[in-house]
Formats: sequence, C-alpha cells, structure tokens
Amino acid sequence: MVEVSVNASRIKQSEIRIMSVECERVRGVNLAQGVCDTEVPEPVRRAAKAAVDAGLNQYTRLDGIPALRGAIANKLRDHNRLTVDPEAQLLVTSGATGGFFAACMAMLNPADEVILFEPCYGYHAHTLTAMNCKPVFVRLNAPDWKFIADDVERVITPRTKAIVVNSPANPSGKVMSRAELGWLAEIAVKHDLLVFTDEIYEYFLYDGHEHVSIATLPGMAERTITISGFSKTFSITGWRIGYAACPARWKTSIGYFHDLTYICAPAPFQHGAAAGLNELPKKFYEDLRLEYLHKRDLICSALTQAGLAPSIPQGAYYILADVAALPGSNSKEKAMHLLRETGVAAVPGNAFYHDDAGENLLRFCFAKRLTDLENACNRLQRLRAHATA
Repeated sequence: MVEVSVNASRIKQSEIRIMSVECERVRGVNLAQGVCDTEVPEPVRRAAKAAVDAGLNQYTRLDGIPALRGAIANKLRDHNRLTVDPEAQLLVTSGATGGFFAACMAMLNPADEVILFEPCYGYHAHTLTAMNCKPVFVRLNAPDWKFIADDVERVITPRTKAIVVNSPANPSGKVMSRAELGWLAEIAVKHDLLVFTDEIYEYFLYDGHEHVSIATLPGMAERTITISGFSKTFSITGWRIGYAACPARWKTSIGYFHDLTYICAPAPFQHGAAAGLNELPKKFYEDLRLEYLHKRDLICSALTQAGLAPSIPQGAYYILADVAALPGSNSKEKAMHLLRETGVAAVPGNAFYHDDAGENLLRFCFAKRLTDLENACNRLQRLRAHATA
C-alpha cells in the first residue's frame, strides 16, 4: 500500500482545531480558536464589497495590489518606525502564516536549526518541522515569561540559522521589551542569524507595554523578515490578508514560494484591507485596545474565581491558566474535563511545548463577542460551584 510521506507522518493535527470540533459537538463556547468574531470595521467591509461588485476578483500581482502595499509601507513608517520600499521590499501574503511559510521556504535549508521561544505558536514549530528544519527551544518562565540573553546563547550551534520572534506572543501574551529585543539583535549580529518576526498582535497591548519592531534596532533591517497582517486587527481571520517586509534581495525568492503555494492573496479583500489602513482613525486602534483590555480582565477574573490561576497577558488575546486542580493526567484530559463540565473549550497546554511542561496549562482566547465571553465566564463558575458543593 502507498503510504503518506515521512513529513506527513510527523505532523499532528492542531489541538486548536481539534478542540474547536469537540466544542461544536457539545454546542459549547469556543475559547480555543482565535477566530476573532467581533465586527469587521465598516470601511473594510465596504471596500471589499465594492471591489467584488467592480469585478476585481481576478489574480493580482504576486506581491499584491499597489494600493495595499503603499498603505502597508505608510503604516510601517508611522506605527513601526520602519522604512520599507513598497515596490522592492513588500509582499502581500495569504495571511501571516502564508508569509511565514513562504519566507521559511525561501530562506531555510534542511537540517537548519531555528530558535523558538517556548511556549510557542504551534504553526511556527510545525512549519519548521515540515521543512525538515530543527526547532530549538528557549524556555520563557512564567508568570512574566522572561528570559535572559544567556538562555539564547546556550542553544546556538554551527547549524543555527535563524530566530523566530513572536511579540506580542501566542499563547503567553508576552511582549518582548526593548532590552530583550536588543539582546536578540546583538546575538543575531554576532552569530550572523536571520530573524523572522511575527507581529500579528502588535495592536493588542496592555498595562503600558510597548510594541517594538526588531527590524528597527541597529544592524537588524538587513537580517529581519517582518511578518504581520490584518486578521486580528480588522477581525477578518477568514480573509487571509497578511504581509512580509524584507530586504529587497530576498523578496523575489519569498514571492516565488508564495506564488507557488497561494498564487496571491484574495483580490477583493486586499482592497478592503487597504481601505482599513487608509481610513480608520487612530481612535479605532485605541478603542480596540481598551475593548480587549476589558475582555482580558473579565476572563482573568472568572478564571481566578474558578480556581484556574491565569498568567496575566501583556498583549495579544490569549491567557495561559494553571489547571493543576482539574482532574486528568495531562492537559488534553483536563481540557476535555473542562469542556464536559462547563461547555467551555480551551487548548491543551501541551500544544505549545515540545515536552511535558504544558500539561497543567490551558490556553483561553478572549477574542469573542462580549456576550459570548460573558457566557463563558458564567459557565466557568460551575467549577467553583462543584468545588464548594
């Protein structure tokens, strides 16, 4: 019998998607997947609909429409303090994951080692594994998810090719400080390393934390691929509109692999994203931050009252909670117990670690409509009721 490839045999289905399916079966509240089901901003919706009606439904240039590339370049200049040529250094991608995949295809070779900070986003690790690269992990330490430069230096070998930075981070909500990014920049220059930075949650910041793009630090513009997108900020996770900004000498190769896999990002949705960047005022982003700050505090309070101590996130819209009190020998069993008892779906912590360090953790997503999130918080009270019964 014909078997699947060696690569396919090593890859596991995302626990995020598995728990989403389980949640549907019990008609529960899905705090597992970051679906971001809040309202799409009106200019974004209007421009996408207008593009469809105008017949702008065909392939675009492989690097995206000029209007969107120009708007992204302006946003990078004004928000990130990063100067990028929209013709030579920008590629519109099929989501941030599409940008990361194409960048890895273009830049990495089999057996290259790539440093990830753990707990890490599974798609980063699995993409590297699928390419026969070796993820090498540096542990972030709860509750503040800190590391020091020596932690990174210790794992570098002659095969180390790159570092992946995800700040604000999924799943921990870690926001890397300017000092921490400075350490990484010094290490990257010293060892001639590439940096992939996934900044998809850059507008979700709390408690005075600042987002810094590592490409703006000394010596980093020429060795950094900055990846982000609009799925989270504009609540369009299904539209698949992201981007990669890189040195001009790499764009053709990254664009080739993106074209090979995706052809281009969806044409009418590119027009919607461009309108969002051009028309939405600064107040939109501040209101977004305040809305998610309220949601963060709401779910953290509910988890605390339920006896599931949360690590308070500095950014993004996920929370890792200590679920040692729940029955089960591992995080998957604990997640299934929680789903059965309360109807609330969360992601097992083992999805974010290469070892057993996450077996007493669950990840909760608070990118939900407020009514749904309040429903989930009320359901979590069932755990407290059981504990006091």
